[in-house]
Amino acid sequence: MRRIPRRLSLLLLPLVLLSTRAHAGVQLTVDGVADPLKSAVISGVELSQYATREVSDAQLRRLYERAPEQVKSSLEPYGYYDATVTGDLQQVGKNWQVTLHVKPGEPVKVTAVDVQLDKTAADIAPIRRAQRALERMKGKTLDHGAYDAARDTLSAQLTANGFLDARLLTHRVEVNRANHSASIKLAWQAGPRYRYGQVHFEGSQFNDGFLDRYVPFKSGDYFSQDQLLGLQQALNGADYFAVVNVLPDVDEAKNGVVDVDVQLAPAKRTIYTGGPFIGTDTGFGLRGGMERRWVNRRGHKWKNELVVAERLKTLSTLYSIPMPGDNQRSFNVGANFRDANTTTSQSRTLELVGNETRLWHGWTRTLGVHALDGTFTVGKHGNEPDNTPGIEHGRSTEVFAEATLSRKQVDNPTFARSGWSLTLSARSTAGALLSDASFSQLTADAKWIRAFGAKKRNRLILRGSAGYTWTNDFTALPPQLRFFAGGDRSVRGYGYQSIGPRNSDDRVIGGTSLLVASTEVEHYFTRNWGMAAFVDTGNAFSGTDYRPKIGAGLGVRWLSPVGMIRVDLGTPIHDSRNHGIELHLVIGPDF
Repeated sequence: MRRIPRRLSLLLLPLVLLSTRAHAGVQLTVDGVADPLKSAVISGVELSQYATREVSDAQLRRLYERAPEQVKSSLEPYGYYDATVTGDLQQVGKNWQVTLHVKPGEPVKVTAVDVQLDKTAADIAPIRRAQRALERMKGKTLDHGAYDAARDTLSAQLTANGFLDARLLTHRVEVNRANHSASIKLAWQAGPRYRYGQVHFEGSQFNDGFLDRYVPFKSGDYFSQDQLLGLQQALNGADYFAVVNVLPDVDEAKNGVVDVDVQLAPAKRTIYTGGPFIGTDTGFGLRGGMERRWVNRRGHKWKNELVVAERLKTLSTLYSIPMPGDNQRSFNVGANFRDANTTTSQSRTLELVGNETRLWHGWTRTLGVHALDGTFTVGKHGNEPDNTPGIEHGRSTEVFAEATLSRKQVDNPTFARSGWSLTLSARSTAGALLSDASFSQLTADAKWIRAFGAKKRNRLILRGSAGYTWTNDFTALPPQLRFFAGGDRSVRGYGYQSIGPRNSDDRVIGGTSLLVASTEVEHYFTRNWGMAAFVDTGNAFSGTDYRPKIGAGLGVRWLSPVGMIRVDLGTPIHDSRNHGIELHLVIGPDF
């Protein structure tokens, strides 16, 4: 008969004294290790399941006996194969207090990684990166979870890049407990790399060939899941369809060629939008719109919108004509009437625009011509008489060309945890041709968001804007072509467009340059509710007279059913001219 080891007998001794009645539960404490090892131990020990469940004497005895081996098993996936465990058991009222003292021991290190892969596959960048991620495990503590993830990532990259018949022939992790070392051996047979065949659209309401403009690959190109995702996103973004399913016909692939089936269902053709809204820059207002998602079988679009708010009234129309080709090229013509009344200016203008948009090296490129005509006043405060000294009046016609490059990457358009956007624009008249003043202008706007911390419940948001104008007559430029700072999306703590160079009567008239930056940190207490702290700085200025204003404050964030709602309270910092609290309210997505 085998003798019970003395250490185990000491562990079991308190169980002899247990009564036969059931107790309310087990309070488990683990010391000697920190997370993630501590969490792994608690999850792996059966005793943790009886915190709120009654347990009998016999059950507790069995659970307590099994606990040391369960602890050791829980630590092995993290590379600890030489753990020792001792325990204490005490009765606390009706409950039992179990304390497990864990010494994880010396971890197992990966001393060798051998990854065998066909050269044709290893030369492809995403596959090569996945292979290197495995090879970088050498010299580190063996982590089975990290190993499994890295191995599966390489397998997934093989499939994603066209090696649809790839097979994992060898996958071994050999652990030498004596010298605390491990070696990893992996071998794949990649097989042939598949190519695209034909793309078949089912359920489309358009002329044959029209949807080819959204296909980011050609027949004969190598198969790529990223390109299929790009096709899915492009068709969803076109807003023509309620259902888009992109399905590579892998089962019917022959001779290394894969056809792609795209199942479509048309969206509602005409949509009407409308309702009240509120923003501190515009005041309370009503918005209404009508959009014809497709006018005809050639995919033409027509969009109209009317906005009537306390400080802004607009009426706009835009007609888009998609063109053949694989770069999603479109010609667009439109008109926009705008009646704006800000803290520092009033304007009433009509703008006509014609442009071409297309995808260009991963960017959206827009080239067009604008014709802007209207009247304006600058420097007016509220309902002052128009003849008040210092108020500048003007009427201007400007015809200018505009080129814009924009790009963004966002993981979730509703609430971004990782994303960025960048827009670069250039405008210029052809001298004084058809214009009251010649000007050239450059602008840049950028935004960057990253979630961080436990469970990604915090977000860091960085934002910046810059601009510069060359002109022979600044006074002839309407407010839309001047730079101002302040407001919801500029320097919070100041009113909308209330910051900028002043004339001799101390009235803000805007500037030829702009430089604004913002840093914001958000913390979410629940999935939908959070708070923010921010610091904004910047100014509109002329020449080199850049004296940035600073605004700081706190805000509330609510991810509501209608979108993100931001309520901020900001105040100027170290500004002798401006004091108090400014309310800012913005409703809409991050990008």
